[in-house]
Amino acid sequence: MAQLLILRALSNDFIDILGIHVPDSSLNSTVMQLSLLQQISNTVDAFIFSKDLQGNYTFVNESGLQLFQCPLNEIIGFNASHFYDEDSCININKTDQEVLRKAQKTTYEHTNCIKDTDKKRIYQTIKKPIFDDQGNVIGLCGVSTDITKEKHLQVILDEQKQLLHTVLDNVEAHVYMKNEDRRFLYVNSKVADSIGLPASEIVGQLETDLLAEKEAQEFHQNDREVFQKNKILRTKETVITTNGDELHYLTVKVPISINNERAIIGFSSDVTEIYRMKEQFKLLANTDYLTNLYNRRFFMEQGEREFSRAKRHQTPFAIISVDIDYFKKINDDFGHPAGDHVLKIVSQLLLKSIRKEDILARIGGEEFTIILPETTLENANTLAERTRECIQNEIIIYPKEIKLNVTVSMGVTLLKPEDKSFDDVLIRVDEALYEAKENGRNKVYYL
Repeated sequence: MAQLLILRALSNDFIDILGIHVPDSSLNSTVMQLSLLQQISNTVDAFIFSKDLQGNYTFVNESGLQLFQCPLNEIIGFNASHFYDEDSCININKTDQEVLRKAQKTTYEHTNCIKDTDKKRIYQTIKKPIFDDQGNVIGLCGVSTDITKEKHLQVILDEQKQLLHTVLDNVEAHVYMKNEDRRFLYVNSKVADSIGLPASEIVGQLETDLLAEKEAQEFHQNDREVFQKNKILRTKETVITTNGDELHYLTVKVPISINNERAIIGFSSDVTEIYRMKEQFKLLANTDYLTNLYNRRFFMEQGEREFSRAKRHQTPFAIISVDIDYFKKINDDFGHPAGDHVLKIVSQLLLKSIRKEDILARIGGEEFTIILPETTLENANTLAERTRECIQNEIIIYPKEIKLNVTVSMGVTLLKPEDKSFDDVLIRVDEALYEAKENGRNKVYYL
């Protein structure tokens, strides 16, 4: 009779535990209840059981028979100690007593080991007390779901996630994910360091709340292009820090989808040092090593450009050629270091005399040339005379109290309608310089 009461209560409890809705009319008889219990328990991929107050099994389903590898008559009436190792039994009995004592359901995760197999399995178990018609606890029922595979997969997933975080936090790139609302979904440690907050405080925040307005707008412009075209974007990005430093990045932005939400993942590599080296190489390639003025190569490139622009827009365009008088005598009398010193001083004086838009170059030896865009003949001659007088009046002090006074000869020319190329202008300004030297030096001559 007690077993019948347990089984009748058991069917209702299992239906409740498993979340199955069964009309009341289906439970009108004990036979129907037991039949329903048997059908449910054998179709569920979980170990379903019930126990009396002494912890002996009063019911197990087909999964229980497979778990214990025993026929039903060798399970019913026996407790957990017949099937599990000692540590498993201690845990099972402890939770059984808790359910019976408190008369309430409990859910927990545990590891069990069947005797003689040493095979440990991980279960998610729900245990619930069974009551008779008077409300007395007469046993318990439970459902144990084997989650061993899921736990192992979770461990693997956690390890891979940790590995991924380790890799992304140590790559030489800023890695981040953002959605269409400009909200960060992920940042690696480099992004967190650059923003100055822990990654956990960045994720979920809008970039507009974390970055300077100009910086955020530039990033968003590139992000918007990725979303609109749904294509990978490779671009350069520049950031000005609060200290005024200019940082340069090579960025790849990839469109992705997460939970049906459009997003991008970005990889930004800091190439500031490479950029600075490139600029330095460019400067070296365009600069005279001694005077730090532009060299002949850069002068010719700019000259061709200014010549074309002046011809196209029909604007004035002047050139001044400058040559230090008797420079060879300075080298012969005082040595080449003295000559180098003179070249540097003259370079500085020439730089002070020109405008920002003018181009001054040392094109060889003691010869300099100045490109004067949009400059009339009158203004070019005025500049040349003023500069010649400035250099003539300069006393150049060289080590050991040597005082040098130098002069320069200057040729001036203006772009003419008949000029076909920049070389035509150069030939004419060289002829003007030659005339200045032939006519006594320390002069300005125009052709």
